[in-house]
Amino acid sequence: MSKGIAIALGLDAVNPQHYNGWSGELNACEADAKDMSHIAKTQKFSVTTILTKAATRKNVMDHIRNAAKALKAGDIFMLSYSGHGGQLPDLNDDEPDQEDETWCLYDGQVVDDELYELYSQFKQGVRILVLSDSCHSGSVVKQAFFKDKIDLRSSDVDSEGVKYRNMPGDITRAVYRKNRAFYDKILKRTELKEAEDKVKASLLLISGCQDNQLSADGDFNGLFTSNLLRVWKDGAFRGNYKKFHGSILKRMPQDQSPNYFLVGKRDTKFENETPFTV
Repeated sequence: MSKGIAIALGLDAVNPQHYNGWSGELNACEADAKDMSHIAKTQKFSVTTILTKAATRKNVMDHIRNAAKALKAGDIFMLSYSGHGGQLPDLNDDEPDQEDETWCLYDGQVVDDELYELYSQFKQGVRILVLSDSCHSGSVVKQAFFKDKIDLRSSDVDSEGVKYRNMPGDITRAVYRKNRAFYDKILKRTELKEAEDKVKASLLLISGCQDNQLSADGDFNGLFTSNLLRVWKDGAFRGNYKKFHGSILKRMPQDQSPNYFLVGKRDTKFENETPFTV
């Protein structure tokens, strides 16, 4: 019998001690994580929900490593993230835009290359589902560039008061300068350059937006997660992952288009399953 392990991450703030005084408050990321946990529990996953202060680099990465050790071919791992997306300079020359993209965990950013290294620890035949409700999340936080709707040098709120899940540019630069010695050790690791190519499992990402877009926060859920929940309809949804993604996409505004992205060994059987099938 197949086993399912799920980790739901939701950060409504980050530690200003690491982020150069910026706490990055958001409204609905913890709510997103709790709702994704609820879905996973109803589908018989073993679920760990990690919220804000508990979502440290070590805690999150250790949980992913433990899941990789526990799962075998035929099993499924679900990882959902709701929080800020960030950027760091690409120092191992694997990014066309010369920037590595990140998830902003509570005590520090986890780099896209580090995520790929973690995914590469899962055995061949394991199904991995990643759901990322964060900015520039189109291809497991790869190759980000921003649209002109927001002046990212100073703000994460647009002229209409919509709050987005991105780290503003001035904060991005200040955080890197403050913690340069820490991040450079990660960014200069040449072995991480090939981490994506080493993924043996079948990884499917459904993200909150394209690489060149921003993901909106909300009062009760992020915009992407809110529409995901409406499409899922407490398990009434019928169809495969492609249809699931397409149904969410139809509900989204033109400036936030969820992506469907594959890494590792393609598994059409996995793609054709009802979402969240253990």
